[in-house]
Order: sequence, then structure tokens, then C-alpha cells
Amino acid sequence: MDAGGGGEQFDSRTVEDVFGDFKRRRTALIKALTVDVEEFYQQCDPEKENLCLYGLPNEQWEVNLPAEEVPPELPEPALGINFARDGMEDKDWLSLVAVHSDSWLLSVAFYFGARFGFDKASRKKLFNMINELPTIYEVVTGASKKQQKEKSSGHSGKKSKSNSKARAQDYQEKLAKLQAKDEEEEGLDEQEDEDEHGETLCGACGENYAADEFWICCDICEKWFHGKCVKITPAKAEHIKQYKCPSCSHKRPRADI
Repeated sequence: MDAGGGGEQFDSRTVEDVFGDFKRRRTALIKALTVDVEEFYQQCDPEKENLCLYGLPNEQWEVNLPAEEVPPELPEPALGINFARDGMEDKDWLSLVAVHSDSWLLSVAFYFGARFGFDKASRKKLFNMINELPTIYEVVTGASKKQQKEKSSGHSGKKSKSNSKARAQDYQEKLAKLQAKDEEEEGLDEQEDEDEHGETLCGACGENYAADEFWICCDICEKWFHGKCVKITPAKAEHIKQYKCPSCSHKRPRADI
């Protein structure tokens, strides 16, 4: 069957495959509303007809007219997102598109679930897998970063309390091995730092921190991004005095629009 947008085939029948399709479309939509926000903004010309934002299964996005066939092969995104562009603040307009995009992603995923005959357990499994990811709205507005930061803070506090108790007990029982104990504590502290960074989400793709990847923080909104997602290399970052992410760089006086 045609999955819509680009003519790609989607013949999978498992929860994991439907979730994979959900993630790829989600990645495309987040890219449109963050990294490619300038291009997305220009394509949503209010002078054009009803336009929709599509996330494609190949992780690409497109702004296009709705499907002509009735009923459509897949649920359709919100119509006319371009009409509100110039009547709202940029951030409010992007947030509104993000909310409608979240709704569309869910409708597509559960359309597949219904078409493939998912039972109650499979539908619940699919929802739980989707619910583990931040919504597009949370990524675009930065809400997901705040939630993860609060979660990380509480988690680190519990770990610190537990580690302190363990260290005190270890000190009493193994007083003669202070040097070995200090080395062990240092290793635990480094692990805690890595765990805390692991809760950080990329402001562009929404994926978690990985120690082997280069990251850069926006000096304006303080969101973190994979260097590859915003096309910044470590060498290029050394020459940047103040980094602005694509969303913050996009902000400009209304007269320029």
C-alpha cells in the first residue's frame, strides 16, 4: 500500500514496524519546525491555497496541497497552516503547527493499527512506545528539555544519597583501603555525569545524548543540538563566539517577512 507523500510502500504488519514509521515521520516534522524552519516558513505562503505539512517515511518533509482522492489513502494533516502564518507570532504559529502535527502522527499510526487488525494488547503496546518519546510540541517549545532536566535532577539526588550511604559504610568496613575507595568514588561521579547528560534531548531531532557525538548549545534559548543536526563541526564551533540555533537565527522584525 502507498504510505503517502513520496510514493513509498509500507507493507509492514507489526507494532514495531508501525512505530518505526511513526518515528521517521516524527523526525521529518521536527526537522521542518527546527533545523529547516527558515525554508518551511518561506514555503507556507499565505497567498497560496490550503497547504499541509507532511512528514514522510524517508525522514523528509514537504509542504503540499492535500490529497485529491476522497477518502484519502491516509489521514490528512491540518489544512491551511499557511493562512495563520502572518497573523501570529512566529513561535506561536510554529507551536500550533507542532500540535496539529502530533495529532496527525497519532492518527496515521492508529490508522495502520486498525487496518492491520491490531488487538487491544498491540494497540496498548504501540501507544506506550509512542508515549516514551517527547511530542513534537514539547521539542519545538523546549518543554521536553525542562521535563528531562527536572527528572535528571531528582534522579541524581537519589543516586547521590544512595552513594553517600554506600561510601560511609565502605569507609567503616574497609578503612585500610582508602585509596582504592577514592578511585571507585571518582569513577561513580563520572558515571553520574554521563547518566545526567544522557537525559538531554537534541532540540532538532529529539534523540538522547550520546557520549561519542559532538553537541553544541544555543546561547539564546539554551537548547542542546547534535552538531550533525545543525551542520556544526567541532572545528567550526571553535570560531563561533555566540552560537544561535536555526530557530533563534530565524527571529527577525515583521517588516522583513
